[in-house]
Amino acid sequence: MLLHMSNSAREAQSTPLHSVSVAGAVVREDGRLLAIRRADNGTWELPGGVLELTESPEEGVTREVFEETGVHVEIDELTGVYKNTSRGVVALVFRCKPSGGGERTSEESTAVEWLTPEEVVERMSGVFAIRLLDALDGLGPHVRSHDGRKLVSG
Repeated sequence: MLLHMSNSAREAQSTPLHSVSVAGAVVREDGRLLAIRRADNGTWELPGGVLELTESPEEGVTREVFEETGVHVEIDELTGVYKNTSRGVVALVFRCKPSGGGERTSEESTAVEWLTPEEVVERMSGVFAIRLLDALDGLGPHVRSHDGRKLVSG
């Protein structure tokens, strides 16, 4: 028995599925950057997470940063778009400045610290450190792809 697929079914089957995440590159007046140590895997990253269907990217960033760190932020600008080619995740990174609240851990973070750019490079994998460094250079928005471990071209 032959099964026939409609054009829309074929298109839906071949359409790649992506997840959109947002992250805050929160920069303090002294140039230090807000970072968390993730509870699920112990890695250092910038605060962020999956964008909910009903929220704007800006709303998602302010929510995620506050949920993970206790810090309220004001958004300055989009500084980069980063695609994880192995997981199909597209991350939008916004440079922000702190506007209140106070640092605290959450279910998603076991540490919250303000790091120097040098500490960011020491503690974070390259695919996450570059997001914070890109936010500092003022040349964005940057568009980069990575495979989860290293940046890839194209």
